[in-house]
Amino acid sequence: MSATGIGAAVRRKEDQRFITGKGQYTDDISRPGETRALFVRSPHAHAKIKKIDTAAAQKMPGVVAVLTGEQLAADKIGHLICGWMIHSKDGSPMKMAPHPAIASGKVCYVGDPVALVVAETLAQAKDAAEKVAVDYEPLAAVVDPAKAKAGAQIHEVAPGNTIYEWHLGDAKAVDAAFRSARHVTKLDIVNNRLVPNAMEPRVAIGEYDAGNDSLTLWNTSQNPHVARLVISAFIGMAPEHKLRVIAPDVGGGFGSKIFIYPEEVACLWASKRTGRPVKWTSDRSEAFLADAHGRDHLTHAEMAFGPDGKILALRAKTIANLGAYMSTFSSSVPTYLYATLLSGQYDIAHIYCEVDAVYTNTVPVDAYRGAGRPEATFVVERLIEVGAREQGMDPAELRRKNFVKSFPHQTPVIMTYDAGDYNASLKKAMEIADVKGFAKRRRDAARNGKLRGLGYSTYIEACGIAPSQAVGSLGAGVGLWESAEVRVNPTGSVEILTGCHAHGQGHETTFAQVVADRLGIPIENISVVHGDTDKVQFGMGTYGSRSGAVGISAIVKALDKVEAKAKKVAAHMLEAAERDIVFKDGKFTVAGTDKAAAWGDVALNAYIAHKFSGQELEPGLKEGAFYDPTNFTFPAGCHICEVDVDQETGETRIVNWTAVDDFGTVINPMIVEGQVHGGIAQGVGQALLEGAVYDKDGQLVSGSFMDYAMPRAENFPPFNVGTTVTKCPSNPLGIKGCGEAGAIAAPAAVINAITDAIGSEEVTMPATAQTVWRALQKANRLRPAAE
Repeated sequence: MSATGIGAAVRRKEDQRFITGKGQYTDDISRPGETRALFVRSPHAHAKIKKIDTAAAQKMPGVVAVLTGEQLAADKIGHLICGWMIHSKDGSPMKMAPHPAIASGKVCYVGDPVALVVAETLAQAKDAAEKVAVDYEPLAAVVDPAKAKAGAQIHEVAPGNTIYEWHLGDAKAVDAAFRSARHVTKLDIVNNRLVPNAMEPRVAIGEYDAGNDSLTLWNTSQNPHVARLVISAFIGMAPEHKLRVIAPDVGGGFGSKIFIYPEEVACLWASKRTGRPVKWTSDRSEAFLADAHGRDHLTHAEMAFGPDGKILALRAKTIANLGAYMSTFSSSVPTYLYATLLSGQYDIAHIYCEVDAVYTNTVPVDAYRGAGRPEATFVVERLIEVGAREQGMDPAELRRKNFVKSFPHQTPVIMTYDAGDYNASLKKAMEIADVKGFAKRRRDAARNGKLRGLGYSTYIEACGIAPSQAVGSLGAGVGLWESAEVRVNPTGSVEILTGCHAHGQGHETTFAQVVADRLGIPIENISVVHGDTDKVQFGMGTYGSRSGAVGISAIVKALDKVEAKAKKVAAHMLEAAERDIVFKDGKFTVAGTDKAAAWGDVALNAYIAHKFSGQELEPGLKEGAFYDPTNFTFPAGCHICEVDVDQETGETRIVNWTAVDDFGTVINPMIVEGQVHGGIAQGVGQALLEGAVYDKDGQLVSGSFMDYAMPRAENFPPFNVGTTVTKCPSNPLGIKGCGEAGAIAAPAAVINAITDAIGSEEVTMPATAQTVWRALQKANRLRPAAE
């Protein structure tokens, strides 16, 4: 292994500009003649718009324009879409309601945009926005997803506020398995709604160039090419070749910046109407009201066991709250990203899942770190943990008994697991966590008035989101391949153009490591270009832990082509047959001789055209590739959480955390460990602290950091992180993906630990001190201070 190649803990190249304040984020960009935009948003969750009077606002100082939904519709700007078609059990398509960038006639959630004020300064826009008079007729709000079908109808296209009633699996086989069960575990589970809260709020700058009738959008996007495609082909803002989308440095996404949002469309439209660049920057309060939320499932789940503890079957019925409108990928999250993972790491013969997706008068819900996989893992891992307790079995042994042990393994819910060793991760995690010493630590904690508990989460996820054939057959509107281009300059330096997008993952380092390892050149001689649709070929972006498994695989394919051509050049230089050329460690040699040529010499000769006169060899050294995998990748692992619960207050403190993950080939272990840490932090945030709460009128009462608790350093112990390795057989480097694992595993580990500590299963997320204290009181079971 080289000092900067695959497997090396190389410091991130991009951090130099970030930690010195030299990063360029969208809000750092200012265009000549730029104006500032402010959205007037609905204070009602559900209301008719009777009238909008903008006359007073338009007379305010500095105002350039005040625009409404009626004008947007008059300009024939299309609606935002959901790009993944789901069909109900009866075969009917999902009920996608119209979603204009600016509401017209009706608002459907608090924060729905009703007007756009464009002014010379932000202060002037704010002053003018207060003069926009909107006459509303309030309507009954639908907030509780469990009551959505009986609530006031939100959209005409969706009777009973039902988007789809979907299912997966064999219901009859599952029912038969349950009838033969010795024991059945039943749980009602709430997967709480979350606000993404990326460090950088969303920003959009729209600029119209009248000279060539083109538009440019600078935005905080995880997938600029998809944004361009949707805004051009479906919303109809401009032909695709007349729309450029640039996503510069992005300060975190976690899924929330995948989607096409109303503000981006509105800024482009406003720029074309006014002839001026239009910039909108969200503030944090606005982000709570306007960024897509995550999770929000209500589930009843059951697991059937045989007499030996073997899992016979699982069934689940989930109500998924998708909010007021369907977001870009929202339909897929509670269906094919959720139900297909309900087998977990276990060999379960029969699974059946029903999902009812409903509209409510709340912020739209879409993918958030893990997207469906955390929800599935929480269901499975809570069921098996509680099942073990109810049957008087050791939770680790029950898991081990039911692990998938041979591969490939076909689950009853579509997925084919290709490789893994789940017992190895469990065994290593138990050793690191010193599970054998837990009983003593529990007794010691009791002497200090604490209740100590230990919880497992043995998770699996399907990521490297692709392959196109599979997702296309399941309703995806686009293929999920990835593209790459490798440009070798005459001096031998290399530029990598990727359709992936970096917003914290460290692509500029890890992608360069792969190239350095392959070509034998210094990592400093490699640059990575992404995020600009005019510079980079079409690509699908970054989400679903796909950048390594899919994005790097595309780079490897392009490198294969570069090496093949470079060997032709080297053969000409060294006057040898191409088949005799060997390339290793940055040097081309002729097998069996001392003839050699350095990488830089070959690169230079590739651009000296006259040297190839009369040969079928084009000058230059640049190759592109598209990579479409044949299967998902399946990272898996075991996380073990150990907690102390104060029996007087219900406060939970995590005292130990062990994470052992199988990510296949690891490009940069330092970056991977950082991804695991971040994922755990977000998963713990969901389990202990975070929760978006609406009142009965649809007002977000947790709309600031005063009311929405985020995890802090004090909430975590040092993490004990380890790995096991089984390589993914479906991509060239054996990569599986790592970015979401912590967020997937953590919630179940925390809740399993808390319920183990207090002896009650009635703990919902977030497990705040009040929630845990109430569960303790209801159980009427306080352990003695000492045993």
